[in-house]
Amino acid sequence: MPYAKLTITVPDAVWIGELSQTYPDTSFRVLAATANTATGVARIEIIGDDPDAVREEIRGYDSVTDLTVFETEPGMSRVQVKTTVPLLLSALQDSGVPLEMPFEVRGGEMTLEATIPQQTLSELGETLDEFGIHYTVERIQQDVDSDPLLTDRQQLVLDEAIDRGYYDTPRETTLVNLADELGMAKSTCSEILHRAEGRVLKQYRSDDRDAMAEVAASPD
Repeated sequence: MPYAKLTITVPDAVWIGELSQTYPDTSFRVLAATANTATGVARIEIIGDDPDAVREEIRGYDSVTDLTVFETEPGMSRVQVKTTVPLLLSALQDSGVPLEMPFEVRGGEMTLEATIPQQTLSELGETLDEFGIHYTVERIQQDVDSDPLLTDRQQLVLDEAIDRGYYDTPRETTLVNLADELGMAKSTCSEILHRAEGRVLKQYRSDDRDAMAEVAASPD
């Protein structure tokens, strides 16, 4: 199946598109989201210098009907937002593309990576065009035999962790320093590493077990 990487410009009609451009240094990390034709609900982590001010601006949008604060601390606020204009989520759901959570919106843009059937990829482009959502295809690789083990982002973070000695004994860097070097929140860095480590370990054990099974099945 084709692997595609797209940069999607979030429409200004969607509050997160406009607000993330107003606060370009703030990261809007979408932890969970769902939408139908009329309503969208998203749980979002706001990470930046003044998340409280950003949170209050969200309340001012006519399309935002409810905002619930779950957690707040210096530099971070975790909220749930209900909106009447779930334009981007509706477009992605209509095309049948699964969204891997969490994903990040920053400076009015989000990156979408997916390994999906060619028909679904075509429908995604048509749906985004239909909704008037601008996007740029950063990379597309045809005839992928299997899903990539790691996303580009997971590969980048894992490689940086290895290069900077995060896995050395004793460690040459901390999770906080690694996150700072990559320009992301500590929680984001930790979750990306956790997902990457899990995939690598599962693949390693799967290959190891397959090899042991082949040895056991071989005649003496």
